[in-house]
Amino acid sequence: MSIAEVTARQHRRRVRVWFGEHVIAQYVAEAPLAARYEQAMRRRFAGLKVTNDLLGPLDSTD
Repeated sequence: MSIAEVTARQHRRRVRVWFGEHVIAQYVAEAPLAARYEQAMRRRFAGLKVTNDLLGPLDSTD
């Protein structure tokens, strides 16, 4: 992995929607887009947990 790839991934966020212990939706994007997606998911799935975490350079997007 190149330095540019590591740097780019350091600014990415992973948004997940949880149904209990199961992830039912996941989205990885730059911080502003991830924040927008997070708010949309909070409105759509008001009763579910929604997380927005920093995606580290070694984290997988699978």
